[in-house]
Amino acid sequence: MSDTAKPLEIVHDSANQVFLVVVDGHTCELEYRLSGKTMTITHTGVPSPVGGRGIAALLTRFAVQVAEANGWKIVPACGYAATWFERNPEYGHLLA
Repeated sequence: MSDTAKPLEIVHDSANQVFLVVVDGHTCELEYRLSGKTMTITHTGVPSPVGGRGIAALLTRFAVQVAEANGWKIVPACGYAATWFERNPEYGHLLA
C-alpha cells in the first residue's frame, strides 16, 4: 500500500460477532464468539487476492484492542490468532 492510501476502516459487527474490512472489493474477517467476558477468536479470513498485506494482523490487533477496552479475556482458537499472540507477547495478559 502506498503512503497516500487511506487507512483501512474496520467495522465491528457485534450482533454477528465479526470484525470486517473490505480491501480492493474483497471482504476480510475475524470471527469470534463471546461468552460472558471471554472472546474466543474462531476464524480469521483474508482472501488470497489481498493476502500478504498484513490485513489479518490489523484485524487481530483491532479485535484485541476492543477486547481490552471491554475488559474481556481472549482465547485464540484459530491458528492465525494463536500465532499472532506468540508474536505479540505484550498482549499475553489478555489470554484466558
